[in-house]
Amino acid sequence: MTSNPIVMALAPVFFVLLLGFAAGRIRVIDNHHVEGLNALVMDFALPASLFAATAAASRSQTIEQGPLFLVSGLTMLVLYVAWYWCARTFAGVTKSDASLQALTIGFPNLAGVGLPILTSVMGAAGIVPVAVVLATGSILVSPLTLIVVEMNASKAHGGEMSARLVLVAIRRALTKPVVLAPALGILLSLSDLNLDALAHACLELIGNATAGVALFVTGLVLSAQSFRLDWKVVAATAASDIIRPLLAVAIVYGLRIGPDTAKTAILLAALPSGFFGILFAVNYRLDSATAGSMVIASTAFSIVTMAIAIAVLFPS
Repeated sequence: MTSNPIVMALAPVFFVLLLGFAAGRIRVIDNHHVEGLNALVMDFALPASLFAATAAASRSQTIEQGPLFLVSGLTMLVLYVAWYWCARTFAGVTKSDASLQALTIGFPNLAGVGLPILTSVMGAAGIVPVAVVLATGSILVSPLTLIVVEMNASKAHGGEMSARLVLVAIRRALTKPVVLAPALGILLSLSDLNLDALAHACLELIGNATAGVALFVTGLVLSAQSFRLDWKVVAATAASDIIRPLLAVAIVYGLRIGPDTAKTAILLAALPSGFFGILFAVNYRLDSATAGSMVIASTAFSIVTMAIAIAVLFPS
């Protein structure tokens, strides 16, 4: 029996991905109509998980995570904007698809990989940092992506973009459960109000389905597509698995963040690409094949980069 934290974290990820892929390939589940499962993750399970984790933290715990919020937020935003600009400038990608690719690269797989990795190296103390960084991405880059996609969808249906359509797009993005839930959870924690034990248990029960179902849906979506290894996927893998953690290192040293928070921020930045881009692409009927290929390549390569990150940051 192996106890290696990398194997223990990544093997289940690949198992569930392959399970969803196989279910789609042999037509146990229709891999062309996954809107219901996608809604389960994005509108119910993930928001419940984010709210329960952030609201359950004490006020002092949430305040202590301020530097982590800052480092993670800057890391995600810088990488997001850089990839979006490159995709639009050099690859001629549409605004919506460029934003989904930027989200995939900038927002790491915290639910599926980050939680087991951090609990392996830090124990139960790793849960709150993962929840905070999940909330960071859900509050910053997820709404930014949704605003871009909603604005382009509104423009496609209503002609020229007006100020009213921009406001409607922003309202739709900011009222998504995946955006509202972590924001409300952090506000509840900062107000020093305790989440009722019964409410937490109820939210946690549905929230526990997040990682597994999200990975299963990812595999299901990928089963309907072919894996495309091109320069964009290679560049995206390098951006996610190499540039993102190095960017976090630069920000940590530039802001003179304490060693414990710095280690956590860098390790979480070293995680592979997340699946939000795929789920959003499915929801809006955009290019999920490219995002899916990016996730597969990044997750496979992260076996090497995560092993290096843990060995350097948390030597035994």
